[in-house]
Amino acid sequence: MPDPNSHTEAKKSLTFVLKQKDEDDFRLLASFCVETPDVHMESVNVLSEDKAVDILITDAPDNLRGRITKALIGKKLEADFCLQPAENRKKNLLICDMDSTLIGQECIDELADFAGVKDHVSAITERAMHGELDFEEALIERVGLLKGLPLQALSNCYNRRITLNDGAKTLAATMKANGAKTVIVSGGFNYFTGQIAKAAGFDVHQANTLHDDDKVLLGTVGMPILGRDAKKQALEEHSAPLGGPSCALAIGDGANDLAMITASGLGIAYRAKPIVADAAHCAINHTDLTTALYFQGYKESEFV
Repeated sequence: MPDPNSHTEAKKSLTFVLKQKDEDDFRLLASFCVETPDVHMESVNVLSEDKAVDILITDAPDNLRGRITKALIGKKLEADFCLQPAENRKKNLLICDMDSTLIGQECIDELADFAGVKDHVSAITERAMHGELDFEEALIERVGLLKGLPLQALSNCYNRRITLNDGAKTLAATMKANGAKTVIVSGGFNYFTGQIAKAAGFDVHQANTLHDDDKVLLGTVGMPILGRDAKKQALEEHSAPLGGPSCALAIGDGANDLAMITASGLGIAYRAKPIVADAAHCAINHTDLTTALYFQGYKESEFV
């Protein structure tokens, strides 16, 4: 059993981000470390007034992450936080999942609604994202239920149903302005990743291909399927010229994002399933995607 009194002496950065600007809640965040005698602070840097703060810690108990989680719940603060090594925080690769991460929907579920089978498909999607089903097999089954759907449904679905999550454009634009490469890697479909890459300002997108006969979907998907292992491979390939996975920021929500998230330098679970949230380096549960910038030490004044 880990010693609750053990400490790590390497410098760490502790970043708090409130859901909304609030002077009183911001004071409560600041008081946490001040009131915790075994947390040794070297400096405090306000990233956004009354919203986000960066604290450099020179000595911290190994159980600090769990204590912070309990403290935030106890103080009823809607805030996200990240505790990580202080060095090399700003990443030069942003690699993101699309469905339920960059956008607020699961594209295959919305397409299924046009085919009249949304409830059936959504139930399979939910189980697959929790890691209860094999992703590849679940995708083949769901795509099969779309057989015969007119191709016009793809554009109708995108235009009527799909919305970017808050902060997606700012996250991509700010990291690109600071020299980072931006990549979408999705277990969804390239029709949608292409649209979202343009809308959110990403450089590259990778996803699965739906087969069609120029009129309707055939109910099959291109092989090999882009799933969990392929996402990790994409991380490795895109990061190799930039210094490797440690130079990457990866964000996702589902079980098929897990390998990519854990292998990256900073892996963030975005409003994620428990299996992902438990394994990620940190999580965004209350705030928006710009929090991934605060976690890297960006100030709000540096956002693009």
